[in-house]
Amino acid sequence: MATITLKGKPKPAAKTRNAEGEKRAPLRGKGVSKPRTTLAQAQAERAEREEQFQQRQQRKERPVPQRDERPARAKPTGFKPERAQPPRGDAPQRREHGPDRGPRARPDERPPQFRGDAPQRPERGPRGRPDERPQADRPPRMDQRRASNLGPGFQPPQRPQQRLNPARQVDAEAGERLSKRMSELKLASRREADEWIAAGWVRVNGKVAVLGQRVVGDVEITIDPAARQAQSQLVTVLLHKPMGYVSGQAEDGYEPAAVLFQPENRWKDDPSGIKPHPNHHRHLAPAGRLDIDSTGLLVLTQDGRIAKALIGDDSDIEKEYLVRVEFVAHEVPEGTLPNAALAPEKLALLNHGLELDGEALQPAKVSWQNEQQLRFVLREGKKRQIRRMCELVGLKVVGLKRVRIGRIPLGHLPVGQWRYLAPWERF
Repeated sequence: MATITLKGKPKPAAKTRNAEGEKRAPLRGKGVSKPRTTLAQAQAERAEREEQFQQRQQRKERPVPQRDERPARAKPTGFKPERAQPPRGDAPQRREHGPDRGPRARPDERPPQFRGDAPQRPERGPRGRPDERPQADRPPRMDQRRASNLGPGFQPPQRPQQRLNPARQVDAEAGERLSKRMSELKLASRREADEWIAAGWVRVNGKVAVLGQRVVGDVEITIDPAARQAQSQLVTVLLHKPMGYVSGQAEDGYEPAAVLFQPENRWKDDPSGIKPHPNHHRHLAPAGRLDIDSTGLLVLTQDGRIAKALIGDDSDIEKEYLVRVEFVAHEVPEGTLPNAALAPEKLALLNHGLELDGEALQPAKVSWQNEQQLRFVLREGKKRQIRRMCELVGLKVVGLKRVRIGRIPLGHLPVGQWRYLAPWERF
């Protein structure tokens, strides 16, 4: 048989007894820093834990002393009939002396109205007042929560007046609203002004303004720099609206032009350098309208100042349009172009002299761009104004495109795409 010899020193056997010769407890694992207990100590600790466990179990199993069971008290219902009160004379006699009320009078010493032989008290109503009507003449109880049970003369109870904040109680005759004054001074739009006032960013004569405050005369309005910083982060979007989209809210199944404001529709040659952010979609509203059958430049903005400058009552920013027309006033020889069919005096009326809805239109700049296309420059924007103006002189609009607003041209922006208004651009 072959013999295998293991090289190296053999491992010493583990010591199972301590220096006193007592047997050690088994080793639980490596790296134990505290000294190991002996077998006798481990058995004693285990017996002590077992005894504590048995005591806890006995306390849990100890029977709970039963209390005297009393019948459950019936719960009161919604309607509680009146119980007949026994006469005072039949009531059990009370003790003569109360604990702290002094001696009580005997039944025969009481006044007659409180003795049993006295006449009974009149029946009282729900509020403790004598009810003049007998029980049989009273109307049935009516559940006021049911609308069908309400009579023709029923009046709901009035709610208590809402308590107002004293800081916001202002006199209606004490001037104009602070937000309106800020809008007139072109500090912010009225919506922005209300937001700034609510945030505590506006001071009037050194005092923090409150929402709804009114001002009289010349006052010093101070704006916190934080409001200006928040205003500088607002964006304005220039969109080339295609036909088939409405400018504002969706109507008649047509989508608003704002749905085109998506990253995939951004113009690749956008010069603004602004990075898109999800907050740019908040409070983005059109500043001006463009008919569903029209195309061209549409402005969507978060900045109330820009919206007020473009569509405010005192706005004087020019809007330029290219309008393709046909002459329909009367028959003309075949092949006659619209610029030849329209009389010069009719073209003069387009520039000034027409009325819409009983109001005279502001002067405009209207000229021929080519034989079939007119160039309109307006400073106002009534509903379908150009189409209605052309109808008054015998022209029919077959195509309309807005190419400029103020100093911002449509340029080479493709149809259905958008770009940001650059920080250096102004309308």
